[in-house]
Amino acid sequence: QVQLVESGGGSVQAGGSLRLSCAASGRTFSNYAMGWFRQAPGKEREFVAFINWSGGSTSYADSVKGRFTISRDNAKNTVYLQMNSLKPEDTAVYSCAGRTRNWATSLEANYDYWGQGTQVTVSS
Repeated sequence: QVQLVESGGGSVQAGGSLRLSCAASGRTFSNYAMGWFRQAPGKEREFVAFINWSGGSTSYADSVKGRFTISRDNAKNTVYLQMNSLKPEDTAVYSCAGRTRNWATSLEANYDYWGQGTQVTVSS
């Protein structure tokens, strides 16, 4: 069983930055593709970014491209989401997800493990 624990959320003004972390338990983390998703109040959860097992392949939702960066440190069993130039519409609960495959996907149904989420609030 893999456990994912997010941290780094908080409140920030528009234009600010936050760095989310997702710490994973388990020795096979380096084999997993990882993703970040978010859910705003009253909306469905949506894809934000993914990274493959090695970090050599990443992908982003159009809404965050150029502002967010996903990365991973397999030695620390951690995946990160650096969020810059934050906008009020980025306000949501951000969750990381793990997939027991090397290659990542933007489809949440393809992920096997989920963290509890961390709140990000961006004020104008």
